[in-house]
Amino acid sequence: MHVHRKIYEFAASAGAFEGYVYHKKLDDIDIDALKNWAGNLVGAYENLPSDVRNRFQNSCDQTLGRAIQSLIPLITREHEVIQKLNLMVKGELPESADDFQKEKWFGK
Repeated sequence: MHVHRKIYEFAASAGAFEGYVYHKKLDDIDIDALKNWAGNLVGAYENLPSDVRNRFQNSCDQTLGRAIQSLIPLITREHEVIQKLNLMVKGELPESADDFQKEKWFGK
């Protein structure tokens, strides 16, 4: 599979994950599905070359960081799902699940 497609599929899945957990209650989410989803995300992330990951790491930190911030009130920081997500976050977590302050770059 071409690297651009791998990047797209990883990013789409990470964004969908963030949207799925955003402002949810524990009763509204399927923890077993999240375990699998997070594991698949880690696999896709690790399947990308490190130089490619480095180019989008800040955006990844923001997206998955907001997902982590959504989950922290629902499950413990030590929970398997959060531990898997933390494997893909290299910088600081956003302050909250609502922290969309980071400007996106849509340059040519």
